[in-house]
This record gives sequence, structure tokens and C-alpha cells, in this order.
Amino acid sequence: MPRRALFSLAFVAALVLAPLTGFAAAPARTAIFAGGCFWCMEQAFDEVPGVISTTSGYSGGDVERPSYQQVSAGATGHFEAVKVEYDPSRVSYQQLLDAFWRNVDPFDSRGQFCDKGHQYLSVIFTADDAERNAAEASKKKVEQKFGRSVATRILPVKAFWPAEDYHQDFYLKNALKYKFYKYNCGRAQRLEELWGKAHAS
Repeated sequence: MPRRALFSLAFVAALVLAPLTGFAAAPARTAIFAGGCFWCMEQAFDEVPGVISTTSGYSGGDVERPSYQQVSAGATGHFEAVKVEYDPSRVSYQQLLDAFWRNVDPFDSRGQFCDKGHQYLSVIFTADDAERNAAEASKKKVEQKFGRSVATRILPVKAFWPAEDYHQDFYLKNALKYKFYKYNCGRAQRLEELWGKAHAS
């Protein structure tokens, strides 16, 4: 085949492959939130378009690899938390903040819904100044909306430890038990009271 023809074929191939190789997807990012029961927060974030995965776990404490029993006892300083992996080209950090607020009671200084104690407090963990500034601004908007002080904390990211396997995707693997817990904990009812019916499911 003539050299000119080979060049033409290579040029056409480059044009065809350019969209596949020249515009790589943005790398996934992670964000960490605590909003009481991590089963419920997994469900809330899994329903956000652009979220790739969620992991239930523990963050904010000083004990390495804490167990559920240790965290539940309130002796490790950890919060029940969820790590959210997301595609920043499909969902922004601000949208994750919006989803967070509409799935917590921001005024409960003792925990969340029926779960009380340090380990169930609501927290936004921020990785850098941009996230901290966005979190602070969103918190201020909630305070302005309701005309009262918000109890949710904003803290720098600390080590995140995944929870035991049986906690992961609990709302999917144990749907009936999960729904029974969520309803009897009063979570859906309180969210509807605060944010409206659309945010109470």
C-alpha cells in the first residue's frame, strides 16, 4: 500500500479514536459524611445520580480499625459515617452537601432521630479549604432557612475505617429489617417534617 494511503488511514483512525483517548473522564473523588445510622446514609447517597459507590464505616476517632461494638459503646471518638465515591463530572460537591442536609436533622445536638450519642452526631468531614468553605456556606443557608442554629459539625477529614461486611448495603440485603428500623426510628417522619415529603422516603 502506498505510503500516502497508509498515512491517510492513520489520520482517519486518529480522528475516530480521539474522543476515546483524548478526553479521559475526570477521576473519581470521595467525600465523607456522618448522619446517624450509616445504613440510611448509604441509601440516601446511592440515590444521587453521579455517585459511584458508598461505604459504611467509622471516622473522626483515634482508635485504629475500630469495631462496631467499640464505636457503639461510644469509647473511640468515632462517628458512624459514610464514604461517598462520586464522579465530579456528573455531580458536584455542592449537590452532595444538598443531599446530606436533606437526610439529617441538623438541629439535633444529641444524635440523629432515635439514635443518641456522640457516635450518631451529624458531621461534614472536609478534605481542603474549598470543601470547608462550601460546607460552612451551606450550613449558613440552612440556619437562615430555619432561623435557628445548626448543630451539625464541620471537621477536617480523619482516617476512615470501613465497617464490617454485614453493614455494607444493609438496606438492600436486609430490606424488610431496614425499613422496619427506619420507620420505627422516626427518621422518615422527621425528614418529612423538616424538608417535605419528597425527602422522607
